[in-house]
Amino acid sequence: MLLFPMRKFVDTSAPTPAVRFLQIETEQAGQRIDNFLLRECKGVPKSHIYKAIRNGEVRVNKGRIQADYRLEEGDTVRVPPLRLPKPDEPRPVPPAAFPVVYEDDALIVIDKPAGVAVHGGSGVSFGVIEQLRASRPEARFLELAHRLDRETSGLLMIAKKRSALVALHDMLRESRGRKRYLALVVGDWVNDRQHLRQPLLKWLTPSGERRVRVDASGKQAHTIVTLKKRYGRYTLVEAELRTGRTHQIRVHLASAGHPIVGDEKYGPDAERARFARLGLNRMFLHAAWLSIPHPLTGEMLDLHAPLPAPCQHILDHLEANP
Repeated sequence: MLLFPMRKFVDTSAPTPAVRFLQIETEQAGQRIDNFLLRECKGVPKSHIYKAIRNGEVRVNKGRIQADYRLEEGDTVRVPPLRLPKPDEPRPVPPAAFPVVYEDDALIVIDKPAGVAVHGGSGVSFGVIEQLRASRPEARFLELAHRLDRETSGLLMIAKKRSALVALHDMLRESRGRKRYLALVVGDWVNDRQHLRQPLLKWLTPSGERRVRVDASGKQAHTIVTLKKRYGRYTLVEAELRTGRTHQIRVHLASAGHPIVGDEKYGPDAERARFARLGLNRMFLHAAWLSIPHPLTGEMLDLHAPLPAPCQHILDHLEANP
């Protein structure tokens, strides 16, 4: 019997990875190198990108850098031969169109639906920002100006220019804008207007899930709660953020004894199950109003996103069944 050496077949249709050198332009300056590479190397796992940075395969101006290095105009970035998708492969992120409340050359404000993360990570492969980039391949710059929890709906700002992003971050950090939410809470909220100022601390459960609690060693947080309407055992309130801590409204309201209806982290399971039977399979928290100076012109923007139909249906039900 004749034996022949086994041949190794190579797929020559796949693009051969090669080193690339990219020069940073004005609109790209200010980004962290890891975020820049995640955009440039679509389809490459995050772990591969961070490994390449740690190993010195990614270089800026011929020098090694850390993942938090911020790019400057004129920098030359060495991008190592990471495996990229084939040109004819379907996009790894499905493009999606979201309701646009406001848009110009500097800014997009969308009405984000509940159940959609704002970005990929923590078990979510993609979110709003990745889907927007996929649906607008011609856009050179799209970055989140702030975040909303996955189960929160409503107004979300995306910058279309680096200058707009920096200005929005500055305004939000200095509380020069107003972000107001509608929330349906358990219980009869008493005060017409109340300031909640408990400090908030992030922590991890034994399973690694991120949570927040009121804690004296936490960061200062300020929420203004205004009574909108009573529904017997439940109350519709407006919550205005004066700081922007993780889960701030949810934890402040729960700590006050009035958790948000449908909140799976900080609310009672029995209430969530009851409203699920009524058709509300989400948390009743909606970013309804946004008042902020335009990041480039300074003109005041006053924007509104109406309550989603499932939330309005619940209010109609509570009105008809006091």
